[in-house]
Amino acid sequence: MRGGPAGDLYIFLAIRAHPFFQREGADLHCRVPISMVLAALGGEIEVPTIDGTHSRVKVPEGTQSGRRFRLHGKGMPVLRSKQCGDMYVQVLVETPQKLSKRQRELLNEFERLSSKETQPETAGFFGKVKEFLGRSGAV
Repeated sequence: MRGGPAGDLYIFLAIRAHPFFQREGADLHCRVPISMVLAALGGEIEVPTIDGTHSRVKVPEGTQSGRRFRLHGKGMPVLRSKQCGDMYVQVLVETPQKLSKRQRELLNEFERLSSKETQPETAGFFGKVKEFLGRSGAV
């Protein structure tokens, strides 16, 4: 500048975290809460995408919390390419709070009618605990 010697130019960038998406390379990840009823019965949810549109995700009957769904090509563009990464939607089943008396009654009835077929992971876990405790002599 003003006849001085040439120098180096330093540019510092700060990237702010997105409130909804987390980036991993060209892939995007997001977490979406769903009701336990939607998780049990199945249905569809609509999720925002990085380009400002929305995509529908089919949630199958019996979906467990933490399950991930892939939306092909809905991630970030890959530099010097026409490809885009994928978007992964992880559903988190939300447990209801502040239930009414009627809701409590219905959930208690549901619990009474539940079995190994309707809750295989719970039945399997407690069966293994019982078996373990029986073998260790702690029962």
